[in-house]
Amino acid sequence: MDEFELIQNYFNWPLIDPTVELGIGDDAAIFNLDTGYQLVTTTDTLSEGVHFFKDDSPENVAYKSLAVNLSDIAAMGAIAKWFTLAITLPKVDEIWLKKFSESLKETSSKYNVSLIGGDTTRGSLNITITMMGVVEKSKAIKRSGANNGDNIYISGEIGDAALCLKKINEGERPDKAEMVKLNRPIPRLDLGYALNGVASSCIDISDGLEQDLSHIMKASKVGAIIDVQKLPLSQSVVKYIEGNNDWSVPLCGGDDYELCFTAPKNFNSKIINIAKSCKIRITKIGVISDSKNLKIKGYDGHGESYKHF
Repeated sequence: MDEFELIQNYFNWPLIDPTVELGIGDDAAIFNLDTGYQLVTTTDTLSEGVHFFKDDSPENVAYKSLAVNLSDIAAMGAIAKWFTLAITLPKVDEIWLKKFSESLKETSSKYNVSLIGGDTTRGSLNITITMMGVVEKSKAIKRSGANNGDNIYISGEIGDAALCLKKINEGERPDKAEMVKLNRPIPRLDLGYALNGVASSCIDISDGLEQDLSHIMKASKVGAIIDVQKLPLSQSVVKYIEGNNDWSVPLCGGDDYELCFTAPKNFNSKIINIAKSCKIRITKIGVISDSKNLKIKGYDGHGESYKHF
């Protein structure tokens, strides 16, 4: 099977998005933007042995590859629309490819995004997805908008994926819920879109709250004060901390893909309503300060967020 047969057999399903004028099968795709909208784009690579295990199922690998890119679009308050797939394969394993492509197709249908192109090549297993979305002109939520006095919020719960990975690396068996959090993160697209005009800044938590909140601080030229006792945690993470007093798991652990955002204090009631309409837990964990430093109440600083290099 050559490259073109592989693409035709596994990644050339029908497109239903009328904005796509030309998809897979030519040198490049063509899609149309509505007047008054801007293009938002992001790229993430998942590598075997770094972002997923060798024996992870192709279904989970496909889902997570798409979900982490969707999470970036959510953090911008944008609507996800199209994506490209560049996949590097050590060999053509048709059983693996069938499961991977079916999961990718199912996930793209669930989140209403269209595969419009990409590339295939031989090498160590790597999946690179470039996701594109649209947002009303000048409406994107950036990291640079936080202001002194803004509240800091987190969606969902954090720490489960890091706890799951810690257990795996230490030879323990994670429970099913923890495995789902690690392998099947939920991109908060509805929440991100609802935060347009409400959030002053936003980022998705991929490398750990401590590091990702620091990105907002740096871009906005502000500081922050958060309290570990206010972090939204599952019972599994609470139980772990009670036994180990290790707050680095929810603070520095990655792979949560929840949204960390800031908003003026007078928007608190509106955020409560957004939480209800999106059916998601939103927790206030601290405030933005003018100190330029991150102060974490109840944490002595042991532990380090994920570093790519």
